[in-house]
Amino acid sequence: MRERTERCVVTFRTTTGAMSMESACLEAGLPGRLIPVPRAVTAGCGVCWAAPPEARTALEELVIEKHLDVDGIYAILL
Repeated sequence: MRERTERCVVTFRTTTGAMSMESACLEAGLPGRLIPVPRAVTAGCGVCWAAPPEARTALEELVIEKHLDVDGIYAILL
C-alpha cells in the first residue's frame, strides 16, 4: 500500500469548471492534475484538481485572478 501524502484539492460544481482550472493551471505552469473526488470530500461534478500543498497560495491567487468557478479548496491526505 502506498504512503498517503497531503494534497491541496480544489473541487468544482461543474465539469466545465474543472476543465477551466486545468487549462488555467497548465497555462500558468502550476503543478497538479484532475482526479476523481476523494470520498472524504463532496463535490458536484465528481472531478477535482489535486496539487502539492505548497501550491495552495498560487492556486488561490489563480482562482481569484481568472474568476474560476470553484466549490472549495481543501488540504487532505491522499
